[in-house]
Amino acid sequence: MRKLIATTLLCFCGLFLSQSTAHAQQIDVAFGANTLTAPPASSASGDHFPQSLTGGFYPTIGGDVLFFHHLGFGGEVSWRASRSFFQGLASQPYRPVFYDFNAIYAPPITHQIQLELQGGIGAESIRFYQNFTVCSFSSCTNYVSSNHFLGHFGAGIRFYPWGNFFIRPEVGVYLVNNNLEFSAAHATRFGVAIGYTLGSH
Repeated sequence: MRKLIATTLLCFCGLFLSQSTAHAQQIDVAFGANTLTAPPASSASGDHFPQSLTGGFYPTIGGDVLFFHHLGFGGEVSWRASRSFFQGLASQPYRPVFYDFNAIYAPPITHQIQLELQGGIGAESIRFYQNFTVCSFSSCTNYVSSNHFLGHFGAGIRFYPWGNFFIRPEVGVYLVNNNLEFSAAHATRFGVAIGYTLGSH
């Protein structure tokens, strides 16, 4: 998980440093605390497993670059902080990880309030942990991943109580393709983020 966070931060830093020279209007970075809600296990039908994505604490790291008339792009990663048990089996712990890359529209409402709307694509990576480690040329892992393409839509409101620091209540909807491990093809993430804006807002 540390490698995932480090890689994400390096990508965002590289993105922001390279784009800051392109006269970006605004650059934002944020860390959020979220949870997930989804249809209950009892609502599973067809080939979906009776396993809900609901619950858990999901830290989220994200950022964006706005270029023209409050339009830009960004990305974020969100993962379940603790492992859960698939189908209640202690022998099969798992952890969902969500990545998304979005187009963003963030117009100001007042000097200290800014709306944020986003939509894009990404992936859900479900990590099923094992009691042994498998090594490849580049790394060793103790899990196998099941990956699914997803669409993402989100909204938030940034409040700037002090300078360029902001607090952002947020909600995001994941529409996951072939999400057969869980009871439905959609889930909603909601919570609050704390962030900082480089440039005017």
